[in-house]
Amino acid sequence: MRIAVPAETFRGETRVALVPRSIAQLTGAKAAVAVQTGAGASAGFPDAAYREVGAEMVADRDKVLGDADVVVVVRRPDAADLRKLREGSVLIGLLDPAGDPDPVRVLVERRITAFRMEALPRISRAQDMDVLSSMATLAGYHAAVMAAYRLPRIFPLLMTAAGTLTPARTLVLGAGVAGLQAIATCRRLGAVVEAYDVRPAVREQVESLGARFVEVGIESAEQQDAGGYAKELSADAQKREHEVLTEHVRDSDVVITTAFVPGKPAPVLVTRDMVSAMRPGSVIVDLAASAGGNCECTQPDKDVVEHGVTILGPTNLAAAIPGQASQLYSHNVTRFTLQMLKDGAVALDFDDPVIAQTCMTHDGKAMGEQMAALVGAPAS
Repeated sequence: MRIAVPAETFRGETRVALVPRSIAQLTGAKAAVAVQTGAGASAGFPDAAYREVGAEMVADRDKVLGDADVVVVVRRPDAADLRKLREGSVLIGLLDPAGDPDPVRVLVERRITAFRMEALPRISRAQDMDVLSSMATLAGYHAAVMAAYRLPRIFPLLMTAAGTLTPARTLVLGAGVAGLQAIATCRRLGAVVEAYDVRPAVREQVESLGARFVEVGIESAEQQDAGGYAKELSADAQKREHEVLTEHVRDSDVVITTAFVPGKPAPVLVTRDMVSAMRPGSVIVDLAASAGGNCECTQPDKDVVEHGVTILGPTNLAAAIPGQASQLYSHNVTRFTLQMLKDGAVALDFDDPVIAQTCMTHDGKAMGEQMAALVGAPAS
């Protein structure tokens, strides 16, 4: 069986799907691995490092894609690349089907079995495959560093002969993986940190990191779905949330937002009026920019200044730390790939929730109602 790693072509993407250490694990499972020349260069992994662990380096991209039984990517290739995949082969990566349905139709036409790593179920057995958590950890860290760099003051308390500088005040909205990492990093940098989440179960985690948990009065176990994600709030709950958060946003030097509702636009937690009440020089880092943003002023991948407040809307912070991001991603996707290999061949068990919930196309069909609706076909 042949596994291929093409170079990423998505704008701004610097990660590589498999690092040399993972190549050794896959070749140990009786798989041959081909890597496109230069695929790992932006992440700090030269071609020589891949050759040392037994990978074949191939300069011809069409050959890399067309000769593979399994193609592993970070971001979904474009439709032209997808048409080069061998019919009946397997594609694994962050495939974002909702972003553009046309590539999904190509996958169906080419009878490609495609697995989207972002759809992994939140079960204990899949923890070492959880790409979203791995990348969110890095995004939360980098968001705190970005905020510290852009804020026109230092984060920590500083006592000098010339006077005492008070610590910066940070508010983190959303206490998932990214939020918790942002809290931890801001605390290590010396900021005073508050955090808010509609899920009361995360309060203990927030406080264990030295942050104060903001209570709005709407927190409830019912606000968390079976996968551990927050649910969309009612109109009344949103009104109460905005009333309380207005004060905390106003008093913060830095606001880091991380709130997502799977399958829906990001909830607006910071309104334009809240931004106008903040002190000039304050910074907002919106990690939900790719889903529309938690701040009303956010523009994806742009720096916006409103009323003297800088709003940053990065959509791929993990790519700013390509070496370590690639290491984590590669580990996740390798664990996923190995659990579907048997005696050097792909063996799919659709009774396995890891396989069933991540598979978006198979044998010329869209898998599940969501994928079928996307391409206008009956559900498989």
